[in-house]
Amino acid sequence: MALVVWMLVTALLLAGLRRRRHLSEAGARRMIVAGGLVLPTGVLLGLLVHGTLASDRVTGRSADASHLVAVTGRQWHWDFVYLGDDGRPLAASTDLLAMPLGRVVEFRIESADVIHSFWIPRLGGKIDAIPGRTNVLRLRADQAGSIRGQCAEFCGLEHAFMGFEVQVLAPAEYEAWLRDNAVAQAGEGSP
Repeated sequence: MALVVWMLVTALLLAGLRRRRHLSEAGARRMIVAGGLVLPTGVLLGLLVHGTLASDRVTGRSADASHLVAVTGRQWHWDFVYLGDDGRPLAASTDLLAMPLGRVVEFRIESADVIHSFWIPRLGGKIDAIPGRTNVLRLRADQAGSIRGQCAEFCGLEHAFMGFEVQVLAPAEYEAWLRDNAVAQAGEGSP
């Protein structure tokens, strides 16, 4: 893409240099209007459309989330709580995020201390975790396996070690993982 842009700019520059001698004053003004208003406006509109479409794909706003995970950034680890449809915790993990393959997961992201940034590079999603505020990000993983997530905001001395593993599991494996990492509900297990 960069090569195409470079070639286009070079071609326009050469064409402008070659035509410069033959332009009248009115032609020069048209070139200024085209080069200074029309071209940048077209490029900005193209970027706006691309960014809007990419944002919808990354955030998953156009799709309903089938799973909900509460994410809390802390110096210097990530806590994940997997919530049921009723909002009650089903499972929990630290620095290990499990996601079902091919399903949209809604992450409700917050911070317990300083500003962090929840980022899974291979999935394209990144959003800040801010104390006192809950930010929402929806992502879908389309390939099974293990990938890495990372805090992308300098948050203190151990920031570089604030990574987490993301395990993308087949739906049946994901349900089994939730059972294996279940959170004891109030009233369970007490005599």
